Amino acid sequence: VEMALWIQAQQLKGDALHQMQALYGQHFPIEVRHYLAQWIESQPWDAIDVEKQQEEFKAKRLLDNLIQELQRKAEHQMGEDGFLLKIKLGHYASQLKSAYDPCPMELVRCIKHILYTEQRLVQEASNVSSPGVGLTDGTPQKYQQINQVFEELRVMTQDTENDLRKLQHSQEYFIIQYQESLRIQAQLSSLASLPPAERVQRETSLQSRKATLEAWLTREANTLQKYRQDLAEKQQRTLALLRKQQTVIVDDELIQWKRRQQLAGNGGPPEGSLDILQSWCEKLADMIWQNRQQIRRVEHLTQQLPIPGPTEELLKELNTTVTDIISALVTSTFIIEKQPPQVLKTQTKFATTVRLLVGGKLNVHMNPPQVKATIINEQQAKALLKNENTRNDSSGEILNNNCVMEYHQTTGTLSAHFRNMSLKRIKRSDRRGAESVTEEKFTVLFESQFSVGGNELMFHVKTLSLPVVVIVHGSQDNNATATVLWDNAFSEPGRVPFVVPDKVTWPQLCEALNMKYKSEVQSDRGLSEDNLVFLAQKAFSSSSNNPEDYRNMTMTWSQFNRESLPGRNFTFWQWFDGVIELMKKHLKAHWNDGAILGFLNKQQAQDMLLSKPNGTFLLRFSDSEVGGITIAWVAENPNKAGERMVWNLMPFTTKDFSIRSLADRISDLNHLLFLYPNQPKEEVFSRYCTPPNSKAVGDGYVKPEIKQVVKVEFSSPNSEQSGGNSSFMDHTASPTVNQQNNFAIYPPISDPMLDAEGEFDLEETMDMARQVEEFLRQPSEPQWSGQQS
Repeated sequence: VEMALWIQAQQLKGDALHQMQALYGQHFPIEVRHYLAQWIESQPWDAIDVEKQQEEFKAKRLLDNLIQELQRKAEHQMGEDGFLLKIKLGHYASQLKSAYDPCPMELVRCIKHILYTEQRLVQEASNVSSPGVGLTDGTPQKYQQINQVFEELRVMTQDTENDLRKLQHSQEYFIIQYQESLRIQAQLSSLASLPPAERVQRETSLQSRKATLEAWLTREANTLQKYRQDLAEKQQRTLALLRKQQTVIVDDELIQWKRRQQLAGNGGPPEGSLDILQSWCEKLADMIWQNRQQIRRVEHLTQQLPIPGPTEELLKELNTTVTDIISALVTSTFIIEKQPPQVLKTQTKFATTVRLLVGGKLNVHMNPPQVKATIINEQQAKALLKNENTRNDSSGEILNNNCVMEYHQTTGTLSAHFRNMSLKRIKRSDRRGAESVTEEKFTVLFESQFSVGGNELMFHVKTLSLPVVVIVHGSQDNNATATVLWDNAFSEPGRVPFVVPDKVTWPQLCEALNMKYKSEVQSDRGLSEDNLVFLAQKAFSSSSNNPEDYRNMTMTWSQFNRESLPGRNFTFWQWFDGVIELMKKHLKAHWNDGAILGFLNKQQAQDMLLSKPNGTFLLRFSDSEVGGITIAWVAENPNKAGERMVWNLMPFTTKDFSIRSLADRISDLNHLLFLYPNQPKEEVFSRYCTPPNSKAVGDGYVKPEIKQVVKVEFSSPNSEQSGGNSSFMDHTASPTVNQQNNFAIYPPISDPMLDAEGEFDLEETMDMARQVEEFLRQPSEPQWSGQQS
């Protein structure tokens, strides 16, 4: 399979073969592609981001390896032909080294482009989509249709080109004959000086020639007029088809690419490369320009020989149409290839890339334009789209906001890479009602000015980024993310900036939450139907376990992230985002292993555990604490012989896991035996545990070790707790005697930490980092006696 692409590329025919051959030249010889096909196709070119300067070392390594491979290939050539090849390959090795040593990224860019284009050409030839090529749904039928229309347009344009030549020849012949008729007229006028007999004879002959010629000229003038009319009508049809093709490419395909780009901002699959879209836009640009030149030539012919008739009006109309089409193409292919971050923190460096898909055509790249970036608010964006004069309004100041577009010869791309932008300050608008600063949307406006076709047409192009929410502090990040998530998921195409529905159906929201969750936790294991039912119960304060009950329910933006959940001081999104943060930072592997059930309420956990043997435990997200996870386990009730009960450990948060990992904490607690339903905990967690500490470190110090222990109160879970009757067990306690616990590294805390339901009161929990500090500060081994200090 390794050489499959190159083998297939060699079987291309006609135009596709020419396009493939045109990829090679001095910058990358086709022989190198041929003799190193297998090696080239197996290298990780795509793993290198050519816009990241810090990845240059990877590119350098690939360049060095390429040259080594070439030299090795050269040395192994034998026989007569081998001698020439040895010299040739050796020469290419030194040529590539000197060309790309100063700029190894250009080699990566070049080879990526070659492989991508070959893949596209092979794919178009076989009309089979390969999953590696990101474009719409990759339907080969769509490719086929677009390519068929291009072929039709090529034939039509060639046809009018032939007609135009014929018209030109006929007109030139007409002009010669017309000059002849003028010459006859002049001769007739000069006859007056001749003797009468000779004059009559000459006059008769000249008059007869004049009459014949004039009759021919009249007929020919009508024929020319008809030619012009036919040609103009053909061009009208070509332009109509061009416009239709442009609509398919720019209004369907490009808009779909932009929609995928927007969903990728929510964690959807990557939007895919722009190479195919660019190749289509370039074909359009070429054909539109060819047709424009043809129309100009017809105009020139009509000025040279004016024949009154309807063609003049038609030509004016064609000229306007072709200018409209080219304007639409240029303005709509000025796009943002890499969006700025949608949650934008002031005084923080960010990058973005703008690209002109027709930049390699129409001579734009000969004088690369400059692009300017400005941040504007929602009102200014609205006014801009209505073409109201916004007097260069901006809503803040971006540093390093000017950038000249660069043309990359190898890939034919014209783009501007803003590498070091930073938002220095922001001017907020007056907020409406309940709106908070993290609900205010801005956008980055990119604009540029350039001429095409040697200053014939001037363009002022603009494009707006996806909405950005500006924050000044990390604590605003989760609310800002909610605004962006809602906007990316639910905005309608072609909306007024930046209108979004105020409510959406629960299944729509589930899709957005699942997409976000999977991408943040970097997992194929998304939210199950049960998980989503749990979230629906939380969102709607409902107790129904039936997914069908939620299918037609709607959730408003207020319910999502404005109003707190009943009895809590956080919103639905803040709770969900807390789970994402916790999983992302510390528990990814455990989620992927299926070790964390997570989305369960306390009652569900209790019912599940009571049907299992003592020492069975599970992990569920805390209802009362954002970003908290708790361990629930089943054990004997110390106060009632023979009765079993379920205990809930005080929730752990990100802070706790940065001190000691979940696997280590579970290993510390010997009364936890089986992960629900029945897996011995060692099977699930031991591979993530920290290996035991070695003896003294090199500097003579002994490293202290933190262990998790549980303090046990021998009292009924519902009774008032007091510090008097507590006894403390360290983690070696027998797993069968499971008592109500408070989790603490340093035990002497007399306050009851459990509320009546066995869930901890957050107000009374201690800061974990402080506990550790205190613990490590103890001068001698603490007395584990349960005394209160």
